[in-house]
This record gives sequence, structure tokens and C-alpha cells, in this order.
Amino acid sequence: MDMTSDHFLIVGAGGIGAYYGARLQQAGHRVTFVARGDHLQAMQKHGLCVAHTEFRFQSAVQALSIERLLESTTAERFSVIIFAVKAGATQSLLDRLREWLSGEAGPRILSLQNGIDNERLIAATIGTARTIGGLAVRIGGHVVRPGRIEAKGPAQVILGAWPTTQLNRRCQNALPALVDTFSAAGIPTQLSEDIRLELWKKLLINNGVNPLSALTGLDTRTLSNHPQLGDSVFRLMQEAAQAARSDGVELGAGDVDAMFDLICTFEPIKTSMLVDYEKDRPLELDEITGAVCERCRTIQQPAPVSELIYALLKLRLQQP
Repeated sequence: MDMTSDHFLIVGAGGIGAYYGARLQQAGHRVTFVARGDHLQAMQKHGLCVAHTEFRFQSAVQALSIERLLESTTAERFSVIIFAVKAGATQSLLDRLREWLSGEAGPRILSLQNGIDNERLIAATIGTARTIGGLAVRIGGHVVRPGRIEAKGPAQVILGAWPTTQLNRRCQNALPALVDTFSAAGIPTQLSEDIRLELWKKLLINNGVNPLSALTGLDTRTLSNHPQLGDSVFRLMQEAAQAARSDGVELGAGDVDAMFDLICTFEPIKTSMLVDYEKDRPLELDEITGAVCERCRTIQQPAPVSELIYALLKLRLQQP
């Protein structure tokens, strides 16, 4: 993977995708952003503005609709495609891009999404050799108005060949250059030997705070430090760790404790699920808590708190 003449494609230029794309562009890399609606129009007319405690970006950007992308470019123009769309849109997006991505010399796809099934869907479309598992950690980022992003946190990235290095050395051998490129752009990046394990660790946090935050309206720190709700956060994380066994991933009590301590002390943020709920957008409930419930049923292990929170939030979403 030659990063000396790279061109990144950000599919899903919301809070997360736009932040990392802005970092890469400011570092001198070519970046194309795919967005839609008012956000796309604002970027095309006025550029992209990103506000972070340690990073400011205001610049013209190349922003396209997905229709224009398919009409005017080929996948081979890009070094890496970064998926930052909602997990519920991954399969439909891949279906739309399938023919466009079909060339043998096509780029790798890095998923920076919530959930633990995106990489599996990507690999089924383009093969494991071109699939990079990834997660954005310790970052909160949202579109506050069209063309403007606000983000907070260290905004780290963990990436690796999916599902593990041992099973996908062809991809893993090409990734140190990408790690160096991200790190040099101000994106602290770590290469993982077992990205599936890292994805499940993140799901501990997502299952712990995302659905409860949408139900209560509380930020992550308030929620996790609440005298009663904090215990539910912890138990939701325990159930996610239990569900990981269905994928052959072992997470112990120490992993749950570490993730719980992290969310209790991390800068308070609104979860993406809470923001989506407030803006009446689809929630990643099935991809996070639904995935935990489904896998626990598969291995015949109880997940009463996850099942309850899932059912309560589903009922709320059905209310007018």
C-alpha cells in the first residue's frame, strides 16, 4: 500500500468521517468526502469546518453525492476507502457499490463504524485481503449544522486485518504504512493483531451506554456514574462480553472493568444513539444491543438487561 500518492475516500462524512478526513487533508493528502442533503450542499458551497479542542479546520473540500461518485470516478483512483456510515446502512451501501468495487486492483476498505458485523459484510463483498477492521475510540463527533462538525476526545484509531493477523497476513503486511500515515496526520493509530477482539471491546462500551443514553437523555459520564443506572451500564457490558463467545472471542472480568472505568472517567459526551434519537434518525440499536441479544440466545446464555433495554427502546421508537 503506497501512501506517497494516496487518495482517501470518506463514505459518510458525518461527525466521525469528516473529522478524520479533515485531519488527513490538512496533512496534505487528497481526500474526497461522500455526503448527502444539506450537509453535502454546504460543503460544496462553503467548505468544511471542524472544531476540536486541539484541531481547527476550515477549508474547501471535494464533496460528492454517491450518485456523482459512481458516475465520475473509478474505485481504483483511491488508495483507501473509509466507511463511516451507520452500521445499519452497510449492506445497502455495499450492494450499491458492488460493481464499482469489483476490479481486482481496487482499494482496501477500512471500517470505522459501530458494531461487530460490518467487516464480515465488507469481506463478503470484496474479500478479506482488502478488508481492514477498525474502530474510532475516545472520540465524540457530530454535525452541529450543515458543513460544520464539532468533535472532542483524543480521537484514536485501532485497525488491523480482519478477522485476525494470523488469518489475513496478506492484508496485515500492508498496514504499517497506513498506521504511519494516520499518525503523522495527528490521528493516534494502533495496529492490532486481533481486530475482532478490539471491536468486541468497543461493543462493551457501546452496549453499556448507547441504548441507555437514548432512553434517559444522559451523557456518558452522568449515566455511568449514576448510583442506580451505573450498575445497569456495567451489567450491559458484562452481557456483551458474554455474547462475544459466540464469535470465539474471550473477554474476561478485567476487560469489562477496564472498559467501565474508561467510560466513567472519559470526557462526557452525547452518544451517537442519543443524537440520532433527538434528530429522529434511525438508531443502531439492532447492530449494537440487538447483536448482543441475538448472540446470547445463540449460545443459550441469558442477557436480561440487554433484552429489557432493547425492548424498552423499541417501544419508545414506535410511539408517535
